Amino acid sequence: MIQRTYPIKKALPELIELENLIEEGKRHLRVAVPLHVPQGDISLPFYVLEMGSQAPQAPTLALIGGVHGIERIGTQVILSFLRTLLRRLEWDPAAADMLSQIRLLLIPIVNPGGMWRNSRANPRGIDLMRNAPVDAEGRPPFLVSGQRLSRHLPWYRGRRTDPMQPESQALVDAMHSILRGQQHCISLDCHSGFGYKDRIWFPWAKSSQPWPGVAEALALTELFEHTYPSHDFYLFEPQAHSYTTHGDLWDYIYQDYAAQQPDGLYLPLTLEMGSWLWVKKNPRHLLRYHSLFNPILPHRHQRILRRHFTLIEFMMSAVRSMPLWAPLTLEQKMLQEQAALERWYSAPE
Repeated sequence: MIQRTYPIKKALPELIELENLIEEGKRHLRVAVPLHVPQGDISLPFYVLEMGSQAPQAPTLALIGGVHGIERIGTQVILSFLRTLLRRLEWDPAAADMLSQIRLLLIPIVNPGGMWRNSRANPRGIDLMRNAPVDAEGRPPFLVSGQRLSRHLPWYRGRRTDPMQPESQALVDAMHSILRGQQHCISLDCHSGFGYKDRIWFPWAKSSQPWPGVAEALALTELFEHTYPSHDFYLFEPQAHSYTTHGDLWDYIYQDYAAQQPDGLYLPLTLEMGSWLWVKKNPRHLLRYHSLFNPILPHRHQRILRRHFTLIEFMMSAVRSMPLWAPLTLEQKMLQEQAALERWYSAPE
């Protein structure tokens, strides 16, 4: 039974929905609350959910949302997917079979305090996706890449001498826990608010140099494009093609994974939903800060909740079958890496 630590009349709709789904799916869910986030005179739970196999080597898909509290649509996409999955498990043996072969990790609301305050940052004014101890190379863009000037300005990283914020650390700890000893893992972090097209970003955020996993990133990209040729509204690319940033949590998590398990395969991906298109279609989005990052018309909101189901179900199948599509031999990896450089980076001299 859920023990709520906040007044339900003032609660976040997404938090209420999450806790209702936890109650509905309690037979299938393993639930942890490693952190409560203070917000005024109440505290908000940081939920970590697991489903599926408990085998140590089970391929793992992690779905993350709500890192930026204002970007509620990312959380809503994950909750919509979880609701459908739980209801499929009531009647669909194929769904149960899939979950028996993979582990599914869900952290739908990383920043409950920021979401409560309708803020990008957490209640301390810190942007969690600029908070990891990673510095960008070269000359990243001013402010947007992360700044240490003031928490009253956006994209504040926090003081250099401070530890990571509790929400950032809780996310890192949850990911380290499932990645430890794991050979095959994909994570998908759901955001909104950039560009006219939905993007699937892979690292690095810190550098314009090719990410060490570009061969596997291209293999996954081509697998999706070949399997779903009509589902062409995603742009797969390195994040640095748009901008580089300090403090990216996925750069930090990947670096640790690669150091601990150099032979493992982990693809940290970000879904960046292109909310500029929503603004272009409906200028009323400009009237409220919240609506710059979230669809406001009911039909568009429902369409966004539906359109990413295919991607998430593809990720579940892809992580389960990684040995079948990822380049395994040195020769395969070199050929795939060369193709990735030609597609995404300047060709080597």
